[in-house]
Amino acid sequence: MKIVTIIGARPQIIKAAALSRAIREHYVDQVQEIIVHTGQHYDDNMSQVFFDELQIPRPDYNLHVGSATHGVQTAKMIEGIEDILFKELPDFIVLYGDTNSTLAGAVAAAKIHTPIVHIEAGLRSFNKSMPEEINRIVCDHCSTLLFSPTKAGFDNLKREGFPIDNEGPYNIDNPKVYHCGDIMYDNSLYFSAIAEQKTDVINRLGLRDKPYVLATIHRDSNTDQPKRLGAIFDAIVKIAEEHPVVLPLHPRTSKLIKTNLSEQFQQTIFDSANIKLIPPVSFLEMIQLERHASLIMTDSGGVQKESYFFRKPCVILRPETEWVEIVKTGAATLADADKDIILEASQEYLRQSPANYPEIFGDGHAAEFMLEKMLELCH
Repeated sequence: MKIVTIIGARPQIIKAAALSRAIREHYVDQVQEIIVHTGQHYDDNMSQVFFDELQIPRPDYNLHVGSATHGVQTAKMIEGIEDILFKELPDFIVLYGDTNSTLAGAVAAAKIHTPIVHIEAGLRSFNKSMPEEINRIVCDHCSTLLFSPTKAGFDNLKREGFPIDNEGPYNIDNPKVYHCGDIMYDNSLYFSAIAEQKTDVINRLGLRDKPYVLATIHRDSNTDQPKRLGAIFDAIVKIAEEHPVVLPLHPRTSKLIKTNLSEQFQQTIFDSANIKLIPPVSFLEMIQLERHASLIMTDSGGVQKESYFFRKPCVILRPETEWVEIVKTGAATLADADKDIILEASQEYLRQSPANYPEIFGDGHAAEFMLEKMLELCH
C-alpha cells in the first residue's frame, strides 16, 4: 500500500510522527509512505525541529508555499499536491486536522478521485467564522475513510448523514467512518518519558518543583484584535502577581503584541519577573512544560487535549471548542477573551485541580487501528 501524507503546520507534523512510527515498527513491509510538506509553517522553530526531534522521515516533497492569504496559499498547495498525486498514484492521501494544507489536499485529491483518509474527522466548533471549521467540514465531506478521535466527533458525522454501518463498497458517496481514539494520545504516551530524559526547559526557566501556569496564544481571532489580546494579557498580568506564567510566543503573537498593545502595557508585561516570554518550544519541551504545569491556558486545540492527557486543568481562550468532552468533564472551562472569566476559572483550578479525567481519547494505539483499516480496504 502506498500512502501520501500531507503535512504543513506544526500540529500535523507531530501527528504524522505517530503514523510514521507505527509504519516503521509494525508495517514496514506493507506500507510505503510518501511525505509531502506544504511549507505552510516554514520557520525552523515551527517546523524543522520537529522532524529532528520526533524521528520523522524527511519529506519526499516540499512545496515551500510560505505565508500568503488563504486563497493564494491554498491555491499553490492544490496545484503542487495534484502534481504529486498524478506522479505517485497512491492508494490513499492522508490528511490531518483542519489547516489550509488539509483543505488543499482534500480538494486536489477529490477532483482526481484519489481516496482520502481524514484523521481527526467529525470535529465541530459550530462556528463557521473560523477558517478551521470550513476546512474540516469540506475535508470530511470529500473523504472516503474517516477516523474520529472522539465519540462526539463520531456522533457529529452521524448527524450530518454519514453512513455509520460501514457496509458495502466504500467510496466518496459511501465512506467508512470509525471512532478510533486520538493519534495525539499515542504520541503523548510515547514521548512523555523521552521528554524527561532529553529536555531540561523546566530547569532552564528555574521552575523545577515550583507551581506555574503555562499559556499559549496564537489564533488570529485573539492576536489580531487589540481588545481581545489586551484582555487576555490583563488576566495574565494579574495571575502573574502570584504565579509564574510561561508563555512560548508564536511568531504572530510576538509581532502583534508590539502593534496591538500600548507601549506602556507592553512594558508592564516585559517588566514582570513572573511572566516568562520565551521563543517557540520543541514538542518535547512543550510536553515537559505541560506535564509540570499547575494550569494551562490556551487557544490551541492540540494543547487543550494535551492538558487533558496529562491531567491538567485548562482555561480555553475561545468561545467554543471542538473538544467538548473535556469541558463536560469539568477539566476545562471556556473563558473566551473575558478577563473576569479567565481569572475566576484560573483561580478556582489553582485552588483545587479536578480529580476526574475519564478515558475519552482511546487506548494509545489509534495509529495501528487506522493502518489496519487502510490495509483492509486496499486489498
